[in-house]
Amino acid sequence: MSHDATGRPIEILLVEDNPGDVRLTIEALKEGKVRNSLSVARDGVEALAFLRREGAFANAARPDLILLDLNLPRKDGREVLAEIKEDASLRRIPVVVLTTSKAEEDILRTYDLHANCYISKPVDLEQFISVVRSIDDFWLSVVRLPSKPEAP
Repeated sequence: MSHDATGRPIEILLVEDNPGDVRLTIEALKEGKVRNSLSVARDGVEALAFLRREGAFANAARPDLILLDLNLPRKDGREVLAEIKEDASLRRIPVVVLTTSKAEEDILRTYDLHANCYISKPVDLEQFISVVRSIDDFWLSVVRLPSKPEAP
């Protein structure tokens, strides 16, 4: 199980509207023998409510890492990314853009919005699982994540 410096499990927020990709991501994390706490937001509005602990998400855990799709209903991933990085209480949470888009304009725009990395989702099942495991290995084993601020 991946843990932070305090020994608690790493919290991941997956922002993804495709149920198949949600299932694959969960499966890839399980197969990698990693038992992080994974929450899922199905669109951009839900993701921001989760991050701001609004309404039904009042008791949501603050994520250590966000996996963000760009093509989302209600509020797209670019807007979500911009709002995260403009919010002083959220901007230090690493955001990994994980999307089907390979468009250069999307890559440039998300880095301009301060995404921490951009990954195009492979179409092949095994490659997708490999990518998710690589994200987990790198962001949760190699990288040192910032400490969480104290709860109010």
